Amino acid sequence: MKNILCAFALSTFAAFGNQRETVAATILAEARGEGESGMYAVACVIQQRVIDRKINAEKICLQKYQFSCNNKGVQLNLLKTPQAEYALSLADSLEKLDLSFAKNANHYHTKAVSPSWKKGKKPVATIGNHIFYKL
Repeated sequence: MKNILCAFALSTFAAFGNQRETVAATILAEARGEGESGMYAVACVIQQRVIDRKINAEKICLQKYQFSCNNKGVQLNLLKTPQAEYALSLADSLEKLDLSFAKNANHYHTKAVSPSWKKGKKPVATIGNHIFYKL
């Protein structure tokens, strides 16, 4: 029985650690150059999608064509960057974020691109180089 409980505890920790790292790496890949406010806004979008889609944050980050940084796999090497500590803290506290910071947005893009999905949509916020939408 003790071995079963230990195995369960380890598998639970590993699953949490994997989600934490995936979310943090996604935040870093998408917004590490945008400072803490830009990283916070991306974390808000991840959490808003968790609420909207009713799936966990790791699945949100890994959904196909949702975060372009993950289209070829999560860049866990980003967890060695100076901004990683903040991104990991955001990943740990997704459920406590003030989603109104990004106006409850569930989509965004950089100012440098013009994705087809934004046609006819009105932005709800601009934070740094990202434009946010509530679709």
